[in-house]
Amino acid sequence: MENNKSKLSPIRIVLGILQGMLIGLGAVLPGISGGVLCVVFGVYKPIMELLSNPFKTWKKHLVNLLPIIVGVVLGFLGIAKLLGFVLDKYPNQSICLFVGLIVGLMPSLFREAGEKGRSKGSFISLGIAFVLIMALLLGYAQLDLAIKPNFAWFLFCGFCMALSIIAPGMSFSTLTMPLGLYQPLVDGIGGLKPDVLIPCGIGAVLTVILFAKVVNYLFDRHHSVSFHAIVGVVIAATIMTVVNEVSFHQSIGGYAVCGVFFVLGAVGAYLLDRFNSSVRAKSEE
Repeated sequence: MENNKSKLSPIRIVLGILQGMLIGLGAVLPGISGGVLCVVFGVYKPIMELLSNPFKTWKKHLVNLLPIIVGVVLGFLGIAKLLGFVLDKYPNQSICLFVGLIVGLMPSLFREAGEKGRSKGSFISLGIAFVLIMALLLGYAQLDLAIKPNFAWFLFCGFCMALSIIAPGMSFSTLTMPLGLYQPLVDGIGGLKPDVLIPCGIGAVLTVILFAKVVNYLFDRHHSVSFHAIVGVVIAATIMTVVNEVSFHQSIGGYAVCGVFFVLGAVGAYLLDRFNSSVRAKSEE
């Protein structure tokens, strides 16, 4: 059975690369978590098993995850420069598209959260996570911080990026945008600048080493409570992304265009989830 699972058909390879590109893109998009996309695409658990015990699980997962990994690199590095340009030229439309994508993925995330049942504790964790993140982000919004990007701060960015993968729902932009680190980071990645990529990579690797086992344990032993907390984080982060990043001083036409991009993002995410579910069902047969 294991051998059959490790054989990749051409369509699964192409789909894996596309999914990986979206995960890599999600790792740098404002308000979106690469980890959430991993959950939606059904690759979060094998990725966490690989990260938490690489020497024991690489034979089991590496072949299936290789197209995903290739896609992540392509999406992460190849899109960053374009992303910086788009965010600069079309900020409102871009954010609305991203928010639509998150909203379109929410049903899948909520479905995953209830995969092993729901309890009162599940909804309590959702509410607590929502309140805590809202309070944190509202507090950030009140601060007037002037941070000069340097090696230490890019280490912190690497920590945030890795956390957005191993803790689904945690978007690294949630922490880096209020600190003024998001744009320098995206520009540095897009320009392949070593003074950005090196500390960021070190921070990401250290984070995986220190936290992957802990996060994997939580989701393995306390699946429902942990995932419902993620749902709360995603909802709060999405609301604050709209509040902080979308201009509310637009013409009616401007609002209409933003609405169109929001719908495109939501519909695109929904269709992608349906397609992914059908491919996964066929592969399991």
